[in-house]
Amino acid sequence: MARAQTAFMARTAVPARDALQKALDALKLRLVLDDGYVPLDSSGYLPRTLDGEDAGFTIRFRPVQEELSAQPALAAALAAAGEVVAVEFKWSGDVREEVSAMGVCAALAGSFGAVVLDPATGAPLDAARLLARAKAGLDEL
Repeated sequence: MARAQTAFMARTAVPARDALQKALDALKLRLVLDDGYVPLDSSGYLPRTLDGEDAGFTIRFRPVQEELSAQPALAAALAAAGEVVAVEFKWSGDVREEVSAMGVCAALAGSFGAVVLDPATGAPLDAARLLARAKAGLDEL
């Protein structure tokens, strides 16, 4: 069964590969981004490695300005962001892929101001909670 998570952030805050890798390294997840990651341009399957094993996921960037009017809490959280993009992550049932996606979401939220909403409740998930989800997945391995 496919899984998904979306991070919303200022278009200007979407990090380059090196900056995102540095933020991931600080989380100590042993997650390595593929050189194919291109901010705002990557679309489709993106390889990643988690502790030396494949942990890729699908990524897609898309503008969301019109959608923000239907989500006032999200719009308020990103009011100063200017142009907002959604960074969409999808993965299969492989725990490594989920750990990878949650790790990138935690890095985006903690270091680049992304707002990540719980898909079940719509409540914001802070970087600490996203990192806890990633680490819980690591514990399953």
